[in-house]
Amino acid sequence: MHSFDEITLLVTHYNRSTSLERLLKSFEDLGCRFGNIVVSDDGSKPEHITYINSLKNTYTFELVTTPKNRGLGNNINKGQDAVKTPYTLYVQEDFVPQAIFPDKLKSAFGFMQERKELDFVRFYAYFKYPYLKPYKDGFSDMEFKILNPGYKKFYYYSDHPHLRRSNFFERFGRYPEGLKVEVTEYQMMMSVLKNKGKALFFEEYTTLFDQVNSSAEPSTVRRNYWRETENPLVTMSRHLYRHLKFNYDYLT
Repeated sequence: MHSFDEITLLVTHYNRSTSLERLLKSFEDLGCRFGNIVVSDDGSKPEHITYINSLKNTYTFELVTTPKNRGLGNNINKGQDAVKTPYTLYVQEDFVPQAIFPDKLKSAFGFMQERKELDFVRFYAYFKYPYLKPYKDGFSDMEFKILNPGYKKFYYYSDHPHLRRSNFFERFGRYPEGLKVEVTEYQMMMSVLKNKGKALFFEEYTTLFDQVNSSAEPSTVRRNYWRETENPLVTMSRHLYRHLKFNYDYLT
């Protein structure tokens, strides 16, 4: 058993109840026990809510709902509001923890207890953060400096799985509501940078979680052509735009 009494598992969910079940079962199979589990639902269809409630016969968790879909910002906000423990492990429902995760969570929790300046520890990413200083047990300090080249340095915060202090809103504000997913994530990323957030990054960032989008329950996020296309001209324009916009938004 791996007991994390001071950590609440916060799971955001929307219309993927069997993915949620898979996540809860994975933590159960790994022997993880948390101070609480909060499932924050963003106005899923009735059949999904019914199925989630049936999961309470097997798993212990608190379900926080809303009568209609209100977007990522609201879903994280109301979920975080329900957390009572000093630490929050935030995971979206389409992730699956791997066998080594409990030990790395213990390490991350210990680091945050030792180092009061740390705001969060990242466990997953689509790419390696470009500026890292090795720390311990596979974790590295993320180092943001505005004069470092490239725009990927701005991707300091992500809503991918991470452990954070539950006073996150006091440090960085609440997630903006009523906006598209990409804009919500971007504004929180900028808030973390402007408020001098401090974080660790696990360098083997694809080994702790798998992101699984099955054909039965595919991703509910739809990215636009501008973000996804590999057209060389569009790609070059996208990189230039991000470089200019990120620097401008950070400095203003």
